[in-house]
Amino acid sequence: MAAAPVWSVDPRTGKQREQVAVEATSAEVDAAVRAAHDARGALADRTVRAALLRRAADQLDGAGERIVEAADAETALGPARLTGELARTTYQLRAFADLVEEGAFLDVRIDHADPALTPPRPDLRRYKIPLGVVAVYAASNFPLAFSVPGGDTASALAAGCPVVVKAHPDHPATSELVAALLRRAAVEVGVPEGAIGLVHGFEAGIELVRHPLVAAAGFTGSVRGGRALYDAAAARPHPIPFHGELGSLNPVVVTEAAAEERAEEIGAGLAGSMTLGTGQFCVKPGLVLAPRGPAGDRLERALADAVSATEAGVLLDHRMRDAFVDGVRERAALPGVEAPVTPGAGGEHTVGAGFLTVPADRLADGGGTHDLLLEECFGPVTVLARYTDEAEIGAVLARLPGNLTATLQLGAGECGSEDGVPDGSPVPSGDGTGRGVSGGGTGSDGGTGRGARLLAAVTPLAGRVVVNGWPTGVAVAPAQHHGGPYPATTSTSTSVGGTAVERWLRPVAYQDTPPALLPPELREDNPLRLPRRVDGRYEG
Repeated sequence: MAAAPVWSVDPRTGKQREQVAVEATSAEVDAAVRAAHDARGALADRTVRAALLRRAADQLDGAGERIVEAADAETALGPARLTGELARTTYQLRAFADLVEEGAFLDVRIDHADPALTPPRPDLRRYKIPLGVVAVYAASNFPLAFSVPGGDTASALAAGCPVVVKAHPDHPATSELVAALLRRAAVEVGVPEGAIGLVHGFEAGIELVRHPLVAAAGFTGSVRGGRALYDAAAARPHPIPFHGELGSLNPVVVTEAAAEERAEEIGAGLAGSMTLGTGQFCVKPGLVLAPRGPAGDRLERALADAVSATEAGVLLDHRMRDAFVDGVRERAALPGVEAPVTPGAGGEHTVGAGFLTVPADRLADGGGTHDLLLEECFGPVTVLARYTDEAEIGAVLARLPGNLTATLQLGAGECGSEDGVPDGSPVPSGDGTGRGVSGGGTGSDGGTGRGARLLAAVTPLAGRVVVNGWPTGVAVAPAQHHGGPYPATTSTSTSVGGTAVERWLRPVAYQDTPPALLPPELREDNPLRLPRRVDGRYEG
């Protein structure tokens, strides 16, 4: 039987553009993984890895116009958005090159022998080594920054791990183009092109995570798809780490004080965040707790005005469009739910932005009738839940699963003091499950006390807490954390920022090892000039 063709499709029309490739057979997946495995030695030198990452960034920059044109034809995300995404992608590659050269990610630790201790301590030297071949599953909504040349690939190469990428079917031509550029960069710095493999097809993705030479996997996509791969990774004879980003509601809490001070600003900001990229960002705010009363009404009117002025947009493919239309229709039909601006089909190939409203107590009762509103709906829609008091906020938060982000919109008097919470005000704490917390009582809020209580309430729910901003936009920075409790992610790691490299490393310690046998990173004279901790003291 002939392998199934892989087509590039125009989401603006739903028509096939060109055949790009064919779906990989089991033998082809095996060949790609083995080629990557054989390239491990070429990535052992950190100097070579840094050069590869920088050369890859140069190649992408040099082909920028072609890349943006190809990606726009397959995603309809627009040249402006994609130009920015390409810049983010090349910045990320260069940032990992800097990290590789610095070497702190190796976490070198040396404890010299000390027979006077009880028990006596042997000579111990510890650092981190690469796991091996990493399977990368490309995202639909970021054809560059979270796909073939994205953060999983960049961080894996930085760690010294070759990659095999399973291309996303929504942008196969873009995937082929950028993979070819990455391979060209590899060859130019002396690394075999097999260090960066690419396969297409659903079955190829399953074969990839099951391959015995694949040592870890990174995934960005749906809960259903990610969970299936996660289970497959765990079911292997030798289970492997699976770092999956699956789904997130990204709750927002707007206090009454914040709404009174700047209802119109918050409404407009929310509209911009939830419709950015036609609502196809993984950190889109999907549930907003706003107060009942005049201030909350002003916020709702401002949101309605801004969302109504948003033009209909194209989703990444027609399957997603159908899921969005069906999802908002099902949600809008629930008891007590209203649609001040109705989301849904905007045309044969487009969708219109909108939002739903519901009394917050409908979400807090736990009866299950409105649980669908607590699940992510991919596309330009959010749910505005109107609450009556702080206890109701806590009851809703207690029902939420893990998220990538949680956002607080606070009033000026709720934003800080040294003591934080006034005497007698309950501070909620996590229940250890990551699924939510009690919102505490409604006693004396004392301005900063309410801000502190809400911060404590949302922190167990998310990997990134935003105050008086919006979650869309994930800065590539050393302190960034893009992850969260399940189902936001399947691990505690981040997929953005320098510490993303930690996912593809494992520690190893050498005990009483003769100096001549030690890796250069662990030798006494520190020939590679690495940052390290010796006998408990940091040496930069």
